[in-house]
Amino acid sequence: MALACTRIGLSIFLLYTIFTLSYCKPDMPEETCETIPAEIHLVKEEYDELGHLQRTCSGDVAVNKCEGLCRSQVQPSVITPTGFLKECYCCRESFMRERIITLNHCYDIDGVKLIDEGNSSLDVKLKEPAECKCYKCGDLGR
Repeated sequence: MALACTRIGLSIFLLYTIFTLSYCKPDMPEETCETIPAEIHLVKEEYDELGHLQRTCSGDVAVNKCEGLCRSQVQPSVITPTGFLKECYCCRESFMRERIITLNHCYDIDGVKLIDEGNSSLDVKLKEPAECKCYKCGDLGR
């Protein structure tokens, strides 16, 4: 029987085998693993050499994420302990891109918004998926 599993379902499969089938849809016609845009709220704290908090910066950032369905199979097996042979595929990044984003909302340790040019923003390096594809679950595929 052919199954297509969502990324969330596959995470549960890896931790709790019993939930595998409840998160899979039978007979999905094709793989739909793709890179899609998303927005996250990012918070970065900056500390001095002694480990004291200097400022906290945040912002809403547009990023890419991998999402979609991958064809997986479950079939009866007399040689596996569970009685089933599972070939599970996960949608995840095949290539990562690094970019610099600017967080424009910075506050000091008292929560006062910083407005002077040197402290009012913070550049942060971020890695995000540039390409996604289906990999066998558990394999790094790289």
